[in-house]
Amino acid sequence: MKKFSGVGVALVTPFDAAGRVDEASLRDVVDHVIDGGVDYLVALGTTSEAATLSGDERERVVEIIVEQNAGRLPVVIGVGGNDTASLVEQLRVLPYLKHGDAILTVAPYYNKPTPRGLYLHFKALAGHSPLPLILYNVPGRCSVNIPAATITRLAGEFDNIIAVKEATGNFEQATAIVADKPPGFLLLSGDDAVALPFISIGAEGLISVLANVLPGESASMIHRALEGDLDGAREIHLRSRHLYRVLFEEGNPAGVKAALHARGIIKHNRLRLPLCPVSDALYREISDLMP
Repeated sequence: MKKFSGVGVALVTPFDAAGRVDEASLRDVVDHVIDGGVDYLVALGTTSEAATLSGDERERVVEIIVEQNAGRLPVVIGVGGNDTASLVEQLRVLPYLKHGDAILTVAPYYNKPTPRGLYLHFKALAGHSPLPLILYNVPGRCSVNIPAATITRLAGEFDNIIAVKEATGNFEQATAIVADKPPGFLLLSGDDAVALPFISIGAEGLISVLANVLPGESASMIHRALEGDLDGAREIHLRSRHLYRVLFEEGNPAGVKAALHARGIIKHNRLRLPLCPVSDALYREISDLMP
């Protein structure tokens, strides 16, 4: 599934002054990232604030993204949770999955399953998914790590488990995945700040937050690295080091929404509680770093 190498962008969900989904701004973001050169779109990931979207809103967000994309790029749709049976049912009935090219599914959170529980969870999803699956390993949010051995076992046993978005920042784990994964299975960085060193290990791309606001920078860095131009990629990486810090200093997607607002790409700097906008001081710092 090489179409998911390169740069995917974990799209934000803009909100209007009343806190509703801002459809016009979402369409502007989609065009902005496509024009910037990203390789695929990711809807309903962590950065989308999917946890605070209603079922109807999630469906509408996917519809808007698919409509505005108009077939230009592949679309990955997030479907995650901590109740395996409920997720299996969602894979069966969610109407908007027909618009996707793959599903991004996060490790079960809160329950803290064992490695065997994680294996059985993803095995169940693989047995019922209408689309290829990209595992999402983000222990900082889920309080559980999918061990490298579990990831490579799943990749080896299920042809429709095609990649992992690895957001541990753990180079030992990334190395183990690359060493033991079957051919064709993709290791994707889940963190902008470590994407370049991950590629030096053998990762084949990035699912990016920064690409919402600077898609050209993100795409150029990853494409250069994958093509062997490490000097060019390193120059972009080092130039972006302050952005990597400030965009996540007060949480995601608060930082990237501030950046999008500062650049005029979204109309309102709104998030849904319990998330809130960045402080005024950080907003000014982010704004000063925008080109």
